[in-house]
This record gives sequence, structure tokens and C-alpha cells, in this order.
Amino acid sequence: MFDFYPQLKQRFDALRTRAEFFSLRYVSEAGQYLSVRKNVAEPPAFKHDQGAMLAVRLRGIEAYAATNDLSQTGLQAALDRAEAQAQLIAAHALLNLSREPVSHERADYFSPHLDQAFPSLNHCFDLLASESAAVPKDERLVSWVVSLGLNTVEQIYLNSAGAELRQAQRFVYPGMTVTGYDGQDSQTRSLGRDNFGQQGGVDVISRCGLIGAAPNVADQALQLLLAPNTPAGKRDLLLMPDQMILQIHESIGHPLELDRILGDERNYAGTSFVKTSDFGSLQYGSSLLNVTFDPDIPEQLASYSHDDDGTPAHKEFLIRQGVLLRPLGSALSQFRSGLEGVANSRASSWNRPPIDRMANLNIEPGDQSMDQMIGGIENGILMATNRSWSIDDARNKFQFGCEWGQLIENGELKGVVKNPNYRGISEQFWRNLSAVGDASTFKVLGTPNCGKGEPNQVIRVGHASPACVFSQIDVFGGDA
Repeated sequence: MFDFYPQLKQRFDALRTRAEFFSLRYVSEAGQYLSVRKNVAEPPAFKHDQGAMLAVRLRGIEAYAATNDLSQTGLQAALDRAEAQAQLIAAHALLNLSREPVSHERADYFSPHLDQAFPSLNHCFDLLASESAAVPKDERLVSWVVSLGLNTVEQIYLNSAGAELRQAQRFVYPGMTVTGYDGQDSQTRSLGRDNFGQQGGVDVISRCGLIGAAPNVADQALQLLLAPNTPAGKRDLLLMPDQMILQIHESIGHPLELDRILGDERNYAGTSFVKTSDFGSLQYGSSLLNVTFDPDIPEQLASYSHDDDGTPAHKEFLIRQGVLLRPLGSALSQFRSGLEGVANSRASSWNRPPIDRMANLNIEPGDQSMDQMIGGIENGILMATNRSWSIDDARNKFQFGCEWGQLIENGELKGVVKNPNYRGISEQFWRNLSAVGDASTFKVLGTPNCGKGEPNQVIRVGHASPACVFSQIDVFGGDA
């Protein structure tokens, strides 16, 4: 581990520049994606990529350049380009960062069980094939895929102030999708897929519940084929954690990214309904809503000790008892706005600059069991597993669809319904939060594919949440 570190440190120490401060961020990523489709192994996909970003601060102006030439000559050339860029843009710069603090931190960070070898390619294919073969034989089951993604990332951050930060992480993404078709309608039920990813080893596959899940996932796909469409109207809505992560992501995470609030994403991903003046006063949700930036859950996708600019990461409340307290704003955005933020300056790879990104964005557990939440609903619906989303560019009005629905009547779960959808407005929706599940309903989940930035950066984001109840939400089926 960190085999390249001695050479990289030696080459960094030999770099020369007129800048008062400079840094190097090295990233090496290896990955594989395996899948078995209808009992046939598909060709595995592999990736390996490495390079470094060199950044300078010259008379208060920051600039950067990236390279995959990691020789002494290659690194020096990138540093020279960054310095030249700083000189070029000096006349047009909006900020002088001369007094902006820099990192002096030294630390190592490792994913759980990183010292344990991951199962071989053959072993993984055998596992996927076994789960694929366990899908029941039914002519209505027309497609199914069992998959496993694996990424291993080494990152090293060095700067001229003495910071030395190393992290080695392994990310695991198990998944299964089964689709049924009855000649008129098709329905899909999934497990994992894009909403379950964690740091760790083979233990992640067990926590996902993939092993032995095929019969149940297939049965639920068939149940959906036979189910009536979701009725339209106002109902209490019980969202399971694998849908809560989408709700958190779209209507809390993106709106609270401070660079977006400051206008940086306006031409691409949009703005935010949140204003800088809202922090400390806006009643974002009901008093039951407690949202944290939490980099300290070891298995969660975006757990780390320091962000990509070397800022130490600590758990912080963004929303407490429904009141908006602080944004997802890294050191640069904090400098620009004067607001307190968090350590969320993150880049997707060596050839992208760090920007404000969601990391681990979680809802803290409440005090109600699943039975208590269901028992408190007279006329409602349970929804699980996202399958579609739409939200305006201010992250305000939204419409989301799920795979699985079950009606709730007089405190009891009733029949399955298909094509469950709901819509709302972000602030109003969170103010209608009426019950928050306890630790027994809490799940640590995440997605590998949050996109943002120009040029685009696709990055890992963790979300952990209990099940939650929202009162009187507009729900509808596929024909509404």
C-alpha cells in the first residue's frame, strides 16, 4: 500500500516554483465490474487510472494543472503550467486568497477490512452465477441481472506547508434486478443496484443482503405485475431508507451545496431555492428533521479523515430540529461567503479540481419503530426503491417514482400497488415530516454516480437514513 509514496514525496520535494504555496494531489484508481445476465456471465469490465493535480497560489491567485506523467519532468511541467495560468488570470481574478489558511495536516485513512484480500474473480463470478440461477423459472420473468462493482482508490495529498495526507479506500457495489412482463405490462424489482454502496470487503455483500435474495426479489416483481395501479390523492407517505436517500440527495443535498447557492452551477446543474441569508433562521423542515454531514461512519461511501484540500472532516449538523444551520460549503466557499461550512471539497479524480460536493449526508434516527409508524397511519402508502426522479433547477419542485408500493389502512399494511409516485415542494415536504424511524429502521446506503461540475465530475455520495413518514402528500399512479 502506498508503494509509490516514497518516489512521489521525493519528486514533490524537488519541485521548484515562484508560488508562495503549492500542492500535489495524486490519485490511483482500479476497478472492475462483473455481471451475470440470465445465467450467462457477461464480459468483465476493468479500469485503471492514475495521475496528479498540481495547484499553486501565486500572489493570492490560485490555479492548477493536471498530468498523468508522474516523472519529475512531468510533474514540474504541470506545476509550471499552473504557475503560468495563475499569472494569466491575475488581472481578472475575483478573489485574493493570500490570507486563506492552508492545511498542515498529516494523517492516513483506510477503509474497513482493507488488509483482507477481496475474493478472486472466479469466486465472484461463481457467487453471481449462483444467485442468478436461483431466480425461479417463470415465463413472466423475462430479464434479470446480478452484478458486483469494485473500486480501489489510493490518494496522496502533499503541500509546501508540510501537509501529508494518504488514504486508501475500497468501494463495493452489489446489485440485482429482476424484470417481469405479462404481455401488457412490465415491472422491475431491484436490490442494491445504484442505491447500495459501501466501503469495506466481502462483508459489504452480506450487508446488502444479496446472497439468497433472488427468490424474494423475483416474487416481488411478479406481485407488481398482478397489483393494481397506485390510487391518486392525498395520503400519508412512509418512505423506506432506499427511497429516502434519493429524497435527501435531491431536496437537501444539492440545494445546500454552497457553490451552487453562490451561483457557480447556474449554467449547468442549476441554482438553489436556498439563500445565504437563510442559514441560522430558515425552518427547512419539521422539528423532527435532523440532518448531519457525517464522515465518521466507517463503511459509508464518503467517509474520510480530510477532504481533497486537506481540511479535517468532522460530524456537523446542517439542520437541527428543522432549522437550517450551515451549508455544504468547503473552505473556499466559506471564504467567499463568510458562512461556516464543512470539509466537503472533493474531486472525482486526479484530472478534476475539488468543488463543493455532498459527502455523507444523513438523517439522524428518531424514536419510532416500523410498527409504530405504520400503526399511526390511517390512510397512507409505503414506497420503496427509487426508479425515477425529476426536480426543477432550483431543487424545489419535484416528482419521484418508486418500484414498490403498499397501501396502509387503519394502521395496517395492506395490498401491493404498482407505479407509486409522489410530488411536492422541498420546504413544504420536509415540514410535513411527522415521524422518524428509530435505529432499527436506519440503513447506511449510497450511490456511486452523483454528477456535478463543468467538466462533469461523477462522484461517490453516502446517505444513511431511517424510514420516515410525511403527512398528506400528493401521490399518484402511472396513469395520472
